[in-house]
Amino acid sequence: MEKKGSTLSKKEGRYFYLFISPWLIGFLLFMAGPMIASLYLSLTQYNMVSIPQWVGLKNYIDLAKDPLFWQSLKVTIIYSIFSVPLGIITSLILAILLNQKIRGLAWFRTIFYIPSVISGVAVSLLWMWIFNPEFGILNYLLWKIFKIQGPAWLFDEFWVLPALIIMSLWGIGGSIVIYLAGLQGIPTELYEAAEIDGASSWNKFLRITLPLITPVIFFNLITGVIGSLQVFTQGYVMTGGGPHYASLFYVLYLYQEAFQLYNMGYASALAWILFLIILLLTVIIFKSSSLWVYYE
Repeated sequence: MEKKGSTLSKKEGRYFYLFISPWLIGFLLFMAGPMIASLYLSLTQYNMVSIPQWVGLKNYIDLAKDPLFWQSLKVTIIYSIFSVPLGIITSLILAILLNQKIRGLAWFRTIFYIPSVISGVAVSLLWMWIFNPEFGILNYLLWKIFKIQGPAWLFDEFWVLPALIIMSLWGIGGSIVIYLAGLQGIPTELYEAAEIDGASSWNKFLRITLPLITPVIFFNLITGVIGSLQVFTQGYVMTGGGPHYASLFYVLYLYQEAFQLYNMGYASALAWILFLIILLLTVIIFKSSSLWVYYE
């Protein structure tokens, strides 16, 4: 009987590896393989034409002396610090509003979600028109409503990053949907009990809604931080990193080194530094979650 059970277990094990083999092959070919290759290339001088020349840690040492590396890192961190909390708070407020019982609710939800599925390049071209200082709709509205002469936005070293942070709100539809799922999962009995006790709407939000959706906030925080540190399309399409490197995002600089200057070894070192930064921040957020994330 024991031998028969052992044979069945081995058979199930073979089937298990057979069924997951497509994923394993894909992971090894398209994830693990390229990561190992990029780690090797980060220790070489490679221009994609000649054979890679081993230079050890030289690329990483050069990074510390590279002013554009620090500028791109600073721009990306500032963008993340402002865009991530702004996106989390705004999407949460909109999700709460879209969770109310009002007429045309399905239409409102669709309207807020659709922008998040539009191509990044198309969105960038749209916002280039919105931010245009001469005939853009934003400056037009500022003048018509407030009689304020709008800034040059994407052409101004000071305003280009705030403009891109404002633009980041365009894609919060996905977060809104996730918040809606979390809000609808809160038992209505809790709200009914709070109403019987005379709790105000604000107290119900602070004592019931907010604690019970902290797992959703945690998820959106993780994905928001990872996404904000990998911003590329806006800088590439809208500003090219300018003016005066004021919108030189980290991944844009990596792209320039890799595919414009063909410093593939140096670009690989940039990629690994970004990987370590994302890994460190993710670990910190996970470790801190025990202090503020509530699980039933």
